[in-house]
Amino acid sequence: MSEILKVDNINVYYGAIHAIKDISFHVNEGEIVTLIGANGAGKSTTLQTISGLLHSRTGSVEFCGENISHVPAHKIVEKGLAHVPEGRRIFLQMTVQENLEMGAFTQSNSHLNEDLEMVYAQFSRLKERRKQIAGTLSGGEQQMLAMGRALMSHPKLLMLDEPSMGLAPILVEQIFDIIKDLHSKGTTILLVEQNAQMALSVADRAYVLETGSVTLSGTGAELAASDAVRQAYLGG
Repeated sequence: MSEILKVDNINVYYGAIHAIKDISFHVNEGEIVTLIGANGAGKSTTLQTISGLLHSRTGSVEFCGENISHVPAHKIVEKGLAHVPEGRRIFLQMTVQENLEMGAFTQSNSHLNEDLEMVYAQFSRLKERRKQIAGTLSGGEQQMLAMGRALMSHPKLLMLDEPSMGLAPILVEQIFDIIKDLHSKGTTILLVEQNAQMALSVADRAYVLETGSVTLSGTGAELAASDAVRQAYLGG
């Protein structure tokens, strides 16, 4: 498998706070790789650094063999890296379809209708609500909309930040079924998730972050079976 993302020795600060400390990892094309860890471990900061919203003082981020460490965030989207942020961040006053159309700003308008139908086929509930104001959707529907909006950019790598946050267990199952389906269709995924059990169950490989550093790595199955991971994140 070819390497699609390589994060090498990044260090990120919020003022005097050293949030990310010498983090390195990679994602191969076709994989689901997950980052797990407690609140404040640095998971979201890592994704924001990859997508150009934050910048590292050291090291590099390479995407498809190109150093994107100093590339503006909107240009990174054009290169095929889409980020579904924590908290969904949809456009609450726009309709479902308008949100999806915003996700296609890097694409040719000639394929817009085809791309919409592609997303509606993946998320049938969004098609039923395509004219509905996004802010009136349920939490699960808003998460589907954020994911659908990202897919409109035809990403080579889809980064998902806490997709199960705040959702009822049955909706968490639905979101992870969608993640598995997207993966089966060829989407490479970098997943940040506090629900370690669900994340490890779908991951090819995983990294554990603690206070801004990678402390463990391995296959999803290996980490799910690790005593340290079980005690810290899987309830023993």
